Amino acid sequence: MTAPEADLTGWSSEPFTGAGYSYDVYRRGSGPGVVLIPEMPGIHPGVLALGNHLVDNGFTVAIPSLFGQPGKAKTPGYIVAEISRGCVAKEFAAMATNKQRPVSLFLRALARDLNEKTPGKGVGVIGQCFTGGFALAAAVDDSVLAPVLSQPSVPFPLTAKQRRDPGMSESELAVVADRCANHDLCALGLRFSGDKMAPSERFTTLKQRLGDAFEVIEIDSGPGNEHGFGRMAHSVLTDEVREVDGQPAYEARKRVVEFLTERLT
Repeated sequence: MTAPEADLTGWSSEPFTGAGYSYDVYRRGSGPGVVLIPEMPGIHPGVLALGNHLVDNGFTVAIPSLFGQPGKAKTPGYIVAEISRGCVAKEFAAMATNKQRPVSLFLRALARDLNEKTPGKGVGVIGQCFTGGFALAAAVDDSVLAPVLSQPSVPFPLTAKQRRDPGMSESELAVVADRCANHDLCALGLRFSGDKMAPSERFTTLKQRLGDAFEVIEIDSGPGNEHGFGRMAHSVLTDEVREVDGQPAYEARKRVVEFLTERLT
């Protein structure tokens, strides 16, 4: 059994401009809004399958094409090329600590736009891998009620300081922490236990600041784990999903849908 995949069938695309940045945004569905930020190298078939799953569960999904070629399958060369571009793009600030990333301002504008066009109390934002932390940074905006951080990898965890960094500036984190403490914001974080790209120290920082409002799902990927996850297991909601009850990544995907439903409807 392999991970779910899909193509661009059923998705419409139009450019959206926010905070001085313009990207094509792929939209589909009806119901409460969810901004699904793609992982590297872009809107690949696994991301589209996740988008379709959210649509099938009653959400309007908007996927901004921040990098890569929409619909293109992943290959090692394609991944390396897009990560290389992402590392030097100022809007992502892939190496910086205590940093407000310009792309977060674009994502907040997109979240507000989606919130205005969809029913529900607010919108969800799902970030993955390179974009995992962008979901929580988007929650500075009041329109975002359900941020999901799946294996957040920026800033790249090369030093102890980078591993601890929450992926946003202190001023942004302070706003999010205040929303969690005083305005009923909740966030969901996902990672594999052995994933060095999404270090446990990052979740420790977020747990210390957000407390019980930050729900963590950590899937065992250590040696000899019962579900056979490899030591390089990384993409919780795409590559590692097998649609079998009890499979931890599949159960995590179920929890994401449940979380979005609880928070937005």
